[in-house]
Amino acid sequence: MRLQNCKSVSVAPHHAPLLSADTARGVIVRSRMPCTFQAAGGFTLLEMLLVVILLAILLAGAYGGISASVRGMHSGEAAIERVDKVRTVQEFLRHQISRILPFPYAHSKDGTQVEMFRGDGKSMRFVAPMPGYLSRGGAYVQTLALVPGDDGMQLVFTSTLLNGFNLDKSKTSEESTVVLLEHIREGGFSYRALNERGELMNWNPNWKDSSTTPLMVAIDLRLAAGGRIEWPRMAIPLMMDSGARRSGPTGLSR
Repeated sequence: MRLQNCKSVSVAPHHAPLLSADTARGVIVRSRMPCTFQAAGGFTLLEMLLVVILLAILLAGAYGGISASVRGMHSGEAAIERVDKVRTVQEFLRHQISRILPFPYAHSKDGTQVEMFRGDGKSMRFVAPMPGYLSRGGAYVQTLALVPGDDGMQLVFTSTLLNGFNLDKSKTSEESTVVLLEHIREGGFSYRALNERGELMNWNPNWKDSSTTPLMVAIDLRLAAGGRIEWPRMAIPLMMDSGARRSGPTGLSR
């Protein structure tokens, strides 16, 4: 509120007749008239409440948009990391399996039988070199296995130096175990070889002749639906020299 119309006026004193005419003319009594009040311009309480409500709505909308953007960014980053990991695992598997060596890692007690490759639908064991950054020299006995995990199955890789390897012993301190991939719904391994006529035989989930190596190894996996990533069927040929045995093992169907 502010004061308005406050004016000073001059009036003749009521007692002027008691004075002389000359004195009365020189005496002036000043008095103030009552001031009137006028409302100042501004916002009412209702208007202020409406402004606060609108501001709260705008802030809530902005926060929701920012939160959705952050969730989308994190989801995208997780998907990219998942795809990169799957590609890295595929490249590693292709590198290791294609370089399987026809080296025995176990012998029978009488020395007449050797074990060079063992495989079924859920695991395989073979000898192959490790990548340079992981190798300490020499060939390694390596295994790939699909084992139960917290959310589906896991693809587990183990490796140990061929020199000094003993199949009858339990896991040694030198054996390295790595979980390559998780959240696998289902999967399996299968193998292919040539028959006596040099023709390709059908894929089989069981490799029965451990004294020979297959011609090709296939890896079929189905990842969990939440990952939204498809695993293409990997059919990996072995790159062995011409001296390696390629004959099909007994028991594989044509």
